[in-house]
Amino acid sequence: MPRPKRPRCVLSGPIISEFKPEGFELKGETTLSLEEFEAIRHIDYEGLDQSQAAEIMNVSRQTVGRILRSGRYTLSSALVNGLRLKVEGGCYTMGGVRHGHGPHGHRRRHGRQGCRQGTGQGQSSGNGPGWGKKS
Repeated sequence: MPRPKRPRCVLSGPIISEFKPEGFELKGETTLSLEEFEAIRHIDYEGLDQSQAAEIMNVSRQTVGRILRSGRYTLSSALVNGLRLKVEGGCYTMGGVRHGHGPHGHRRRHGRQGCRQGTGQGQSSGNGPGWGKKS
């Protein structure tokens, strides 16, 4: 049995949580997790290096590299194949609060002093405050 994932620190969710191509019939959809979104934001948009992003997200540099590679693949797959892209889910803490399901299947939210504390895994509902939705 693998050990549980350590929640990644996500500073904020995206303004728009869904993108879809216009002008032709959709061929499917794919999901970009919040931690993949955060890694892409820090490294590709803000220009941080993997070590800086790892410190912010409270994971190792190697983990940020794996998250980034997965996120870039998901993003490029959506662009190349004309897929709807949804940004939601993952194992993360946001604004010091852990989001997701606990290891026993029940909904848990723990207050934290920043993103540096806490462990666990889960799937987020992806419905954080301030999230818009554009179809």
